[in-house]
Amino acid sequence: MESSAKDGPDGTSIKPVSSLLAKFENLNKTTVDALSGPAPRTASPAPKPEWLRDASPSVLAREPPAVPKMRPKDKPNLANLHPPPSASTGYASSSSSPTRPGPYPASPRPAHPPSLLVEPPQSPPKSAPDFFSIGDHPGFLNTESLASSPSTGPRQVKVPSRPHTPLSDSRRSPGLTPSRPPSPPPPRRSAELRRDRDVRDSFKPVPPPINRAEKPSIMPSRSSYIADNAQAFDFRNHEHGRGDKVSPFHSPPSSNGTPEEEEEVPPMLPTRPKLQPKPLQRARTIQIGHVGLEFEPPPVHHSVATKRRDRDDMNGTARSPITPQITGEQRPALPARPQSILEPFRSTNISTAPPPPRPPRPGVNTNVSETGSANTASTKRVVSTPTAQNMPAPPIRHGRSMTVDRTSSRVPNEFRAPATTITAVHEVRSVEVLKGSLGKADSSAPLMTATYPDASNTNRSKPYISKGVHEIQTKYDSRVFDVCGELACTTGTFTRAWSLLDGELLMSLSMGDGGQRGTAVVFKPGANVSEEGARVWVGSNYGELLEADVISQSIVSTRPNAHGRHEIIRIYRHFNELWSLDEMGTLHIWGPDEKGVPTLVHGPTQSFRVPKGHTFSLVVGDELWHATGKEIRVFFPTLDGRSQFQVLVRPLSQDGTGEVTSGTMLTSDPDKVYFGHTDGKVSIYSRADYSCLGVMNISQYKINSLMGVGRYMWAGYNTGKITVYDMGQTPWAVKKDWQAHENPVVKLVADRSTLYKLDRYHVVSLGADNMLRSWDGLLQEDWLEGEMKRKDTDYCEFQKLKALVMTWNAGASTPNSLRYSDSDATFIQNLLLNSDSPDILVFGFQELVDLEDKTATAKRFLKPKKKEGSDQERMSHQYRDWRDFLVRSLDDYMSGDLYHLLHTAPLVGLFTCIFVKADLRDRVSNLSSAEVKRGMGGLHGNKGAIVVRFMVDDTSLCFINCHLAAGQSGANQRHNDVAAILEASILPAERDPAVRMDSYVGGGDGTMILDHELCLLNGDLNYRIDTMSRDTVVSAVKSGNLSKLLERDQLLVARRRNPGFRLRAFDELPITFAPTYKYDVGTDNYDTSEKKRSPAWCDRLLYRARRGRIEQLDYRRHEVRVSDHRPVSGRFRFTVKRINPKRRAVAWMECQQRWEDLRAKEAADEKLFYLTRNIGYDAATALKLMNERSSWRDHRSPSRHRD
Repeated sequence: MESSAKDGPDGTSIKPVSSLLAKFENLNKTTVDALSGPAPRTASPAPKPEWLRDASPSVLAREPPAVPKMRPKDKPNLANLHPPPSASTGYASSSSSPTRPGPYPASPRPAHPPSLLVEPPQSPPKSAPDFFSIGDHPGFLNTESLASSPSTGPRQVKVPSRPHTPLSDSRRSPGLTPSRPPSPPPPRRSAELRRDRDVRDSFKPVPPPINRAEKPSIMPSRSSYIADNAQAFDFRNHEHGRGDKVSPFHSPPSSNGTPEEEEEVPPMLPTRPKLQPKPLQRARTIQIGHVGLEFEPPPVHHSVATKRRDRDDMNGTARSPITPQITGEQRPALPARPQSILEPFRSTNISTAPPPPRPPRPGVNTNVSETGSANTASTKRVVSTPTAQNMPAPPIRHGRSMTVDRTSSRVPNEFRAPATTITAVHEVRSVEVLKGSLGKADSSAPLMTATYPDASNTNRSKPYISKGVHEIQTKYDSRVFDVCGELACTTGTFTRAWSLLDGELLMSLSMGDGGQRGTAVVFKPGANVSEEGARVWVGSNYGELLEADVISQSIVSTRPNAHGRHEIIRIYRHFNELWSLDEMGTLHIWGPDEKGVPTLVHGPTQSFRVPKGHTFSLVVGDELWHATGKEIRVFFPTLDGRSQFQVLVRPLSQDGTGEVTSGTMLTSDPDKVYFGHTDGKVSIYSRADYSCLGVMNISQYKINSLMGVGRYMWAGYNTGKITVYDMGQTPWAVKKDWQAHENPVVKLVADRSTLYKLDRYHVVSLGADNMLRSWDGLLQEDWLEGEMKRKDTDYCEFQKLKALVMTWNAGASTPNSLRYSDSDATFIQNLLLNSDSPDILVFGFQELVDLEDKTATAKRFLKPKKKEGSDQERMSHQYRDWRDFLVRSLDDYMSGDLYHLLHTAPLVGLFTCIFVKADLRDRVSNLSSAEVKRGMGGLHGNKGAIVVRFMVDDTSLCFINCHLAAGQSGANQRHNDVAAILEASILPAERDPAVRMDSYVGGGDGTMILDHELCLLNGDLNYRIDTMSRDTVVSAVKSGNLSKLLERDQLLVARRRNPGFRLRAFDELPITFAPTYKYDVGTDNYDTSEKKRSPAWCDRLLYRARRGRIEQLDYRRHEVRVSDHRPVSGRFRFTVKRINPKRRAVAWMECQQRWEDLRAKEAADEKLFYLTRNIGYDAATALKLMNERSSWRDHRSPSRHRD
């Protein structure tokens, strides 16, 4: 059928309307008809028909109109982020709202029909919800990402042989009128006919024939970080055949409509490197032939995509709207675009009175080799998570994760890296270093220290701070707080701020109704150091961020739904930036504004994704060390997003450790990172190569908080105790340990700013008892006491005293019982004659009454007090018999020396009797005794201890006679008995501070046993031999294989393995004698009764002293068969001192001067660390500020530094 003469060249009828309306209608019908036409067929090799050589080539590379000037500049838009898209893309006039992505094309193939300049806004597709960002701004960067999602196309990708006739997306048809039927489709190759006719008319040479086998017509589905638009494709090869016939409707408003201006297109992209397939890839490309064009696989079903996203989140994979990644060819440098309001934040100086400059925030890799351009590929951000490559989605806000430096003058080729290269570099680290570190970490096991820290010299005094208030009651359930200078701020149902100087409540804000509470708080960085601490940022469990002013007690700014509806769990400070993290793993970077401080007025500068399941995280330098359970991942967030986000390929973890709960760094050793675990271990990692340097056992309790303070490590535990460790030796030493809270310690904060602002260093702890307590971070009292102890040889005179100590479970025997055997009768005589005339004699007895007689025990426990007289008189008679027997023995066998009975003390079977020489009696002072009952839950004295203490000259001595819980399986009960005895404050306190420092240790005042300088513990401790049968033990004893038995001795095992075992602070001479328990009475046979108890070393002597002030000379047993226990004795040499007051005063002044010098040095180190690592000043500026502040303090104190 012949067309009418009035028909147009494409077969449509010419309407009697204006040429402009006709042009618009024809274009609309052409697009619709092209879309409604049949599927593409395989092209025939026949020559092109003449009617196909008439298409104008301008439609293939036409640019859309320029972005209107009224587009807001404070937020990025689609047009100013990338070069204008081709007119053939069909979305030039889509909505530019930064919160809504444009519609997605139905096919990954590019469309090239003429496009319109006016088009109604369209809603984002509902089929790709993952491409939206978390915050208030879109998650994409360039407009090509709208056409890159493989999930938006409903059809499978095909490779037709027709090279240049793509189909348009029906959803992009701008002028489709439902009431007007579409015209027949135009000839499929009319564009080529028109192009050839244009060439003949303009006398231009005809381009060579096109090799269709090498130029497939379909474009690959591009991700948001590949080629910009269709102008970069091989369609530019047809520019040689472009004619002068250009439609005026294809000229952008900013141009004059000339062909010369329209022919200016972005530079040609270089050849795209082939992307090697990787496991778990979402966006996988398929190479077609050897031309370099790639295609994406068919769309993934939404259920499968959801599962993949969840799986990737567990591996730390950044979800597509958060951290983009390269899956193929990279873009050329983008053209200049209008500056956004957040871009100059990184370079604009603070607008207040000349604050010192902050260091530059690293944005790209600074370890670029200048020897050649090949090494510059390491500056690219290749993937956000090396473990799996997700299909990237556009980022939020303006230009996050840009992979090409827009300010660079280098050609795009220099920025190209093979798609298969996964770099995890930033700053000074290279791929080789990381690979070497991973190999090192895998091949060499870290140092595992099973031995617990030495607790023998522990100081148990509470390090109260000398100035300011010690504790503050928050009066509500608070679990999060921060400290800055004299201010402490807690949050929960309320957000409150106090002054640590006087405890005054400065701010109290309610978080609102509906269950909203504060879950994270941090003091906002100031424009300069003098403005620090004025405002706080608070994150809520509803994902809201708010900024509060402390002085005015008002909320100055809020950001609702900053993290959606997800709970904000942490807010970090990094120089003048704040990073917020929610429970779903979204990390927002809030960069500084034009004033140099972060603000909530604008959205986050950058957003990233980290794994869910956060247990602890820590900012280390410019990195975020993020722990989920036992695994630790290292991330590198940046303001511009140009650097690799995830640093390591695999997470860090160590076998045999619990979940990570805490972590810290030390000012004295900033190259190491310490992490605390639930099982009481501390793992140590190197910042240089991320290798594990060691794992230390420091406790059996969960470590709730770790804090590095100077040269020491502070740890807060579930028990409410805070322990300070000295890491100068291996294993570590427990320097200090005290009960800080009645409930678990929630968090510790060491505030270095107080040294700069208040000239003091406090560590603040928050307990589950809702108490804030402030401690002296410099431990001044501990240092002075320790230094005076070390210098005691300068002002003290020393003397050595000999002591004899005997312990025996007499089994209700009396002195008359010893007469029935010749060996028993000479026991006391031989003991005294072989004692070498001791200055002090201590006799400790257990079970002087029959504890096995349950009837007598019940009568003693239940009989009313008014009838206890006769029973007490009978018991006292037994004790008097032994006392009188010992006095007669000393008179008979030690006739050359005169001894005085110093003290006797009984307790339901326990009996202690102490004698001293006559010439020593006048030197004894401050004598007192106490008892600790442990039987029947602390109500009965059948088990427990007698404590006697006194002073010889200026040395305190304490003697403990114990009888602990019995039973093979009662080891834990015995541990508890020991802890209760040693931790009981049962003795009178010493009031004089000078005496406490000179005569007691560990910061004690003499109320506890371990406060004394010389301690000696004896008794029936009842510790048995584990995991061996009675016959095996008896056989080993007969063969003399005592070492095999000692390896399983409960006391020795607990000292090695249990850090909470209180007897670890005591020493014991190695045992060389056979077990002293249990014998058949009157024989040398171990128990042959029905119970057949296994032999054990129940009767022990242990001592505790510092610097070798107690020396044990022997340790032996005695063959006395009247009881089922054998007596044990030991000879000791005690060193006591006498203080010279004048020389002590001189030593005290010297210690004070040394402390001031040491304090000034440590304070300078902490101030410099605070000003450089926290505030962000360079070292020269920090030193200048420190000198100025020091001069200001000296000026306020004219009495100092006088000539």
